[in-house]
Formats: sequence, C-alpha cells, structure tokens
Amino acid sequence: MENIIIHTEFIKLQDLLKFANLVSSGGEAKERVQAGEVTVNGEVCTMRGKKIRPGDDVVFQGTHYTVSYADS
Repeated sequence: MENIIIHTEFIKLQDLLKFANLVSSGGEAKERVQAGEVTVNGEVCTMRGKKIRPGDDVVFQGTHYTVSYADS
C-alpha cells in the first residue's frame, strides 16, 4: 500500500490520481474514474469528486493507495 500525504481535510478522487502522478491529466482521471477503473473501500467508484480521507483505501491498476495528513 502506498501512502499519499495531503495538507487538507480531504482530496477528491480525481485530484488524488493526478496528485500521485497515476494519470497524466485531469481528463484522463475523469475517464478512468467514470469507466469504473477505481475502487474506494472495496467498491467501484464512478464519482470523480468523491472525498478521500485518511483511512480510505483506493485501488487503481492493482495498487492500493491511502492518504494521511502531513502532520500525523
């Protein structure tokens, strides 16, 4: 599992994909999410604006990602 450090309360799913350099653009992030290629906490998520908070498990291309706050 890879950990992504954020400095805000949450990060939107499509922004997480961009921030972690998993996709090359916001348009690609939108397409991947809407195509059902991403799961959040074990369920396919097609909401690109889904708020991802520490403790959430995001899976993209077989790799698990989670977020944590910069100060924790």
